[in-house]
Amino acid sequence: MGMGSKLEGPSTPANRRDPYEVLSVSRDSSDQEIKTAYRKLALKYHPDKNASNPEASELFKEVAYSYSILSDPEKRRQYDSAGFEALDADSMDMEIDLSNLGTVNTMFAALFSKLGVPIKTTISANVLEEALNGTVTVRPLPIGTSVSGKLQVEKQCAHFFGVTINEEQAESGIVIRVTSTAQSKFKLLYFEQDANGGYGLALQEDSEKTGKVTSAGMYFLHFQVYRMDSTMNALAMAKDPEGAFFKRLEGLQPCEVSELKPGTHIFAVYGDNFFKTASYTIEAVCAKSYEDTTQKLKDIEAQILRKRNELRQFEAEYRKALARYQEVTERYAKEKQSVDELLKQRDGIHSSFTIVKSTNVSGTASNLSNGSSSKVSGDESKGDSPGEDGGSDGKDKSAKKKWFNLNLKGSDKRLI
Repeated sequence: MGMGSKLEGPSTPANRRDPYEVLSVSRDSSDQEIKTAYRKLALKYHPDKNASNPEASELFKEVAYSYSILSDPEKRRQYDSAGFEALDADSMDMEIDLSNLGTVNTMFAALFSKLGVPIKTTISANVLEEALNGTVTVRPLPIGTSVSGKLQVEKQCAHFFGVTINEEQAESGIVIRVTSTAQSKFKLLYFEQDANGGYGLALQEDSEKTGKVTSAGMYFLHFQVYRMDSTMNALAMAKDPEGAFFKRLEGLQPCEVSELKPGTHIFAVYGDNFFKTASYTIEAVCAKSYEDTTQKLKDIEAQILRKRNELRQFEAEYRKALARYQEVTERYAKEKQSVDELLKQRDGIHSSFTIVKSTNVSGTASNLSNGSSSKVSGDESKGDSPGEDGGSDGKDKSAKKKWFNLNLKGSDKRLI
């Protein structure tokens, strides 16, 4: 959930130049000057307008990458102090321009999207140019109302809405939300008034699937609101599935605009589906009717930020404990194998203390061991033979009878 992302989050170009040089701005340029320079260059090199110029695609990527650095206060500060080395280039999101894809590549992109791999897409140059020229049709969207029904926007096209707010509403805060029960893929866009009377793209929020719907929202509530970039989570999961948990909150990015001034503001719903139109419902509400909800959002975002800092500290502790755990489990396996081997050797030694090593099939005399004499073996054999058993039994019976009789007599005497 968040108010809106910055314009682009492109992949890193092959050869990186100074972002200030790429955008033709000075190091002390304001945010607005940087944004204006970016808009002009992005539109100039957009792949839609340069299909026959392969260099334009690289220039477009370079312009977007440079803007992603200079439009982010923290990244700009890092670059100003230590150059590209201070930036985590791997965290930059990959974006593709759907309108410039061939049929086969579009099918692959759709497949990855269905598999849960988030693919960021740029907005069609035609939509951006029409907005900049002010030639788009703007529908009214009054505060406290929603527009639904059979709203469907074609892929790579946009529906524009004008939201007019008064001073009281601007002071209370405004929320714009778009939902799709058909789980369509779309973008929610916010345009600022341009000097020439047109509209320049300022913010965008990609739809996210939540339960059985897809949705996107922008929250202008006078406090810092954050958006969750799911692409960063997907990249972290791909690189380190076990440690991806610690990166889940790293996708939380601050939104650039926290409030709107009284007047009319332009929003748009952009069809971002690969093959079909996007059906949706859009609504605009004043936060004054949702004071408790607004406070809950403020509190939960503060908690999430604290939790993100805690996770950063806990990750180092976890990594250390995990390394120790792996070390002791490896030792455990080795020690277990060693003990099992020692006990096995012990059992073998115990079993070697025996006279009889093996018995032949007929059940007669066994092999001798431990220096036993043949006479001893012979006596044992005699005792075990059928012939001797009879004599032995006779002697045993006599002895038992005699013992029995004596025992009885002794018992009788005691009884008498």
